[in-house]
Amino acid sequence: MKVVITPKKLHGTVTIPSSKSMGHRHLICAALANGETVVENVSPSQDLAATCRVLRLLGAEIETAAAPRPAQRTLHIRGGLRRRNSALFADCGESGSTLRFLIPLALASGNTVTFSGSGRLAERPLQPYYDLFNARRICCQKNDAGLPLTVRGELTPGYYALPGNVSSQFFTGLLFALPLLPGDSVLHSTTALESASYVELTLACLRQYGVGVEKSGNDTFHITGNQVYQPGRYQVEGDFSQAAFWLAAAAIGEAILCSGLTEHSRQGDAVILDILSNMGGDVRRTAQGIQSLPTRTRGCIVDVADCPDLAPVLTALAACSTGTTQIVNAGRLRFKECDRLHAMATELNSLGADIEEEKNGLVIHGVPFLHGGTVSAWNDHRVAMALAVASQRAVNTVVIDGAESVAKSYPQFWRDFQRLGGTIRQEGSR
Repeated sequence: MKVVITPKKLHGTVTIPSSKSMGHRHLICAALANGETVVENVSPSQDLAATCRVLRLLGAEIETAAAPRPAQRTLHIRGGLRRRNSALFADCGESGSTLRFLIPLALASGNTVTFSGSGRLAERPLQPYYDLFNARRICCQKNDAGLPLTVRGELTPGYYALPGNVSSQFFTGLLFALPLLPGDSVLHSTTALESASYVELTLACLRQYGVGVEKSGNDTFHITGNQVYQPGRYQVEGDFSQAAFWLAAAAIGEAILCSGLTEHSRQGDAVILDILSNMGGDVRRTAQGIQSLPTRTRGCIVDVADCPDLAPVLTALAACSTGTTQIVNAGRLRFKECDRLHAMATELNSLGADIEEEKNGLVIHGVPFLHGGTVSAWNDHRVAMALAVASQRAVNTVVIDGAESVAKSYPQFWRDFQRLGGTIRQEGSR
């Protein structure tokens, strides 16, 4: 689908969808609890649908309650892993979280599970699991493309060591599964643990469901076995990674108020508030939510090692700021839904930006305006949304090809874009 944007400054109030990161974690914890759990404020997305699909396969019963607001659903989940009589086939869509989080649970369930996916999911690194399973004699069969991947064998308690500089998602996957095992385990990162805030989200969610993990330093986790996930009623908080698009949009547009965010969130992407302030932004906490006001933002050095999902929108903001911005420690962005460093540099430059691509980051020289044109979303939701934010500074229309990709995490994005005053026209399928 192509979206034709007539440039216009955005303004108004927007309710932020619930956190996709926390949504995955709540759904998985609820699926492991004995009894029924109610999870409220779940904003639908293709990634969360993939996690629900695989959890049902592993034994959970998940029902969606009727809701007056389709963008905020309530799920009733009756948990419990079940051993099936035949091999299972798990479609993870394009969700790296679904794949990496649920591979250890597939083993803990005692089933033989073949994981598949679409898009660039097969290109997402899985080597830490391959090495771990090989050392523990767990069968792991894959083809040259990486997916489909079949795992079978017994996940046993013990010592687990893997590198933390590939993805924190491997640690989260094991942290879900190891408490279920009939003995204690230790999980250790052999390198500095990048995106450590995402592991903190996992630990916080585990605590809510009655599962304890002791942490030693920044790299070692002690997990008691035979723990039981407790059912209950939980609510998913608003998503700072999605709010970032509107907060940045306000800085180069007009005032936008974001409601639905938790004031003291553990989300790593909540650092967007500090980054905007460092760039000269004007961000205020109010009784109604977090408000971002228009200002003359300036370039700075932005380290995204712990907040990689913010890089696309920060690139768009930097392109429309004064001075030079450096996005650093961003090498992992090359292995997301697309090579986000290359995609953002290519598409924004085609609109008139001045961006230099480096191995592990970007150098962005701000320009006063963009001239507009046709760009590709690279089948990447965050690229599409970041380009939409940048369109405010274009003097001519901006056409985004592949605009439907926002459904991966934020299906209501274009509706909210229009509610904030954006003018768009759809041109149909590609």
